[in-house]
Amino acid sequence: MEFRRITSLPPYVFTIIDTLKTEARRNGEDVIDLGFGNPDLPSPDLTVRKLAEAAQNPRNHRYSASRGIPKLRQAIADLYQRRFSVELDPETEVINTIGAKEGFSHLMWTLLQPGDAALVPAPSYPIHLYAPLFAGAEVREVPLSTESDFFDNLAERFEYSWPRPRVIVLSFPHNPTTTCVDLEFMQRIVDFARSHEVFLVHDFAYAELGFDGYDPPSILEAEGARDVAVEFYSMTKTFSMAGWRVAFMVGNAEVVAALGKLKSYLDYGTFQPIQIAATVTLNEEPEYPKLVRGIYESRRNTLCEGLNRIGWEIEPPMGTMFAWARIPEPYRDMGSVEFASMLVSEANVAASPGIGFGPGGEGYVRFALIENEQRINQAVRQLRGALTRLH
Repeated sequence: MEFRRITSLPPYVFTIIDTLKTEARRNGEDVIDLGFGNPDLPSPDLTVRKLAEAAQNPRNHRYSASRGIPKLRQAIADLYQRRFSVELDPETEVINTIGAKEGFSHLMWTLLQPGDAALVPAPSYPIHLYAPLFAGAEVREVPLSTESDFFDNLAERFEYSWPRPRVIVLSFPHNPTTTCVDLEFMQRIVDFARSHEVFLVHDFAYAELGFDGYDPPSILEAEGARDVAVEFYSMTKTFSMAGWRVAFMVGNAEVVAALGKLKSYLDYGTFQPIQIAATVTLNEEPEYPKLVRGIYESRRNTLCEGLNRIGWEIEPPMGTMFAWARIPEPYRDMGSVEFASMLVSEANVAASPGIGFGPGGEGYVRFALIENEQRINQAVRQLRGALTRLH
């Protein structure tokens, strides 16, 4: 039988590292997992208590609102007002999604069809590449690296693409490269979109994870953004609520309505006690993201200082919960899958091979900051012992 929408998907290279990690652990090895970006920090105590309390009420066991309950949409609108001085209408410019991946994927169904094209940064978080393909559209990759100007690359790709791209996908701070941008960049891209009649989709997964005083800007802070853009804000990283699957799409009212119409056919929304707990969290735990940010910044410092100390040069990222590390020169000919496999087998440290984020990621590995400082220091010691060509 032919499975038409998935037959063209490449092998998921991260499973190679997962398999090696699992086998090593079965053999009694203590593998320090800095691969999969699965937050280890607990959700706020208040969130858990409110979930338990709401789940005791049988009225909350029924179908909920696909768009999100009104108080939840109001709570995210209030957050945008506090954080970004962006005023949102919770009725028309906010929709709750079952995680950002679900929302992003279904949004592509509403914006794209066969014959359309989307511009996507490369390397990229996999769903940013594949959701447009699931919608039947073509993807044009735009190189994102320190060696070239991303905006210039994007403008050039747009100019020479046919069909002309209908959507530009953005995500800053960026996973996996950790690239960060300022509000001036957001204004340039909004101005470009307005003048070229292309729509912007910004995945703002790491909205609160900026370091060294850097505050990631919302694209909706740019003048005119509401005409040409929507943004996804997730509670996964900022409130450490990965498994809860609570995210929002905000911005252009027509696009919010279009996604709402599609979702009304597909789901009945997140379990209502989760929505209630998320509402209370947004309203009553406004400082929690700062706590999370401080923890990740400390872990970043520990990892990057440690890698530099053993001869693996890396620039500390300004944002995200990752470190994007070029494979050290003595090992560069191995490729990212072979190199990451070696780290598991010889150092008991798991990292994600860069090729898993598309061809533009070859030559790199990504470390996730999902272990405490003690474990990260242990990982650095084990890497020093394994990477003998560095010293």
